[in-house]
Amino acid sequence: MRNPLRGLLPAALLIPALGLGPVVSAAAQTRTSVGAATVIDADIRDRLAAIPSVTVTEEKPVPGYRYFLLTYTQPIDHFKPWLGTFQQRFSVLHRGEDRPTVFYTNGYTLGAEPSRTEPSRLLDGNQVSIEYRYFTPSRPVPTDWSKAGIRQGAADAHAIITALKRIYGQKWISTGASKGGMSSVYHRRFYPDDVDGTVAYVAPNEVDDRDDDAYTEFFRQVGSPECRAALRVAQRELLVRRGTLEPRYAADNAAKGNTFTVMGSADRAFEASVLDVVWGFWQYGTEADCATVPAVNATDDQLYAWFDTHSGVAANSDGALARFTAYYYQAGTELGSPNFDVSYLKGVLHYDPRELYAPRSYVARSIPMRFNPWAMPDIDHWVRHFARRVIFVYGENDPWGAERFELGRGSWDSYVYTVAGGNHGSKIAGLKADESAAATAKLLAWAGVPSGASLARGHQVPAFGPLDAECLRLEHNRL
Repeated sequence: MRNPLRGLLPAALLIPALGLGPVVSAAAQTRTSVGAATVIDADIRDRLAAIPSVTVTEEKPVPGYRYFLLTYTQPIDHFKPWLGTFQQRFSVLHRGEDRPTVFYTNGYTLGAEPSRTEPSRLLDGNQVSIEYRYFTPSRPVPTDWSKAGIRQGAADAHAIITALKRIYGQKWISTGASKGGMSSVYHRRFYPDDVDGTVAYVAPNEVDDRDDDAYTEFFRQVGSPECRAALRVAQRELLVRRGTLEPRYAADNAAKGNTFTVMGSADRAFEASVLDVVWGFWQYGTEADCATVPAVNATDDQLYAWFDTHSGVAANSDGALARFTAYYYQAGTELGSPNFDVSYLKGVLHYDPRELYAPRSYVARSIPMRFNPWAMPDIDHWVRHFARRVIFVYGENDPWGAERFELGRGSWDSYVYTVAGGNHGSKIAGLKADESAAATAKLLAWAGVPSGASLARGHQVPAFGPLDAECLRLEHNRL
């Protein structure tokens, strides 16, 4: 599976003091209009801290905004609250109570530095970002992994949104990318009225985990025939030169103190990373990057460097995998995981690729896993028959879009867009001009922002912040 330790998105982007309406300063008080009078309210930090279950842990200075890191006391099991609680991290980027609020369902670890998602920039609104449960430090100890599923995650989002609506009373839009995009859809499935619209970026939809034909077909068609051939040659060459490259891989990891207890051996980890390399290339590369693929006569150094760029020498080590146990566990119990035909590597593989590439290989054996085949069909059914005000954005050349959400007759005011030549970093700004305008207009309408009012229109909109960008590209080096 793609290991979450890789990433090609731009480095962190701090929030510029741009946007609509009066700038909300970092002054000590907020103002709320009541009729003709203006009432001075308590400081926004104090108001957040006064919400039951909320603790403000830090405030960081951001020009034109207030930015807070917080925790929320969540039940380990929302349906059995007597089982105890844990502290879930989230952040609030405060723009103003008169602005819409974007709820970012981060599917991974929460970045500590302020950043804005594309919808937050387009709407010039507040942003609330949540760390997905069971990603550290939002994890109870001892850990009952059976509580890490999508129903519990959706209930986490519902609890925080409900709590914050006592301050942020304007329209709410949810968003997320990749696993975060999936999480935004799952939240809408179980709590459809929490928000007024959703923008889900590059969100896979593994309805039937037994059927991986779509991924195999994707790799048979993506890019040019010449590029596909070059990638297969380079991937095979990594295994042909295993006698030289695998000891180098093992030595490099040993020098960093990396171990391979979960994967079983450096050799298994190396082969899994080689299986990843073509997926990683298309996940964040482009057709133009085909010129960088090493030829069969490339030196060991050239081949190894390319392998590290697109798969990651340390990606399958114990320390790297531990950061994403919560993802791999979900993939092996509810989300499903992709696989694809690698018969062109016959004769140079040491392990069964379907077994090696499965989530079970990436989770410690001490954690039991049992797959629920009904979780994703339920989500898919809701999207096709009941989805309201949802925008899906995919990249044409992103392998994660091989199995995507599709709308049905029952869905309403919902849309699926594809960025031509786009990868796993695709967004509204990358769509054709008319599609980008249409999607932006819908988003503005759902959020109650006057048409044509967005400052971000016509500008390059940065994607996600430091750690979020890392996870999108590091992201399960395959999801």
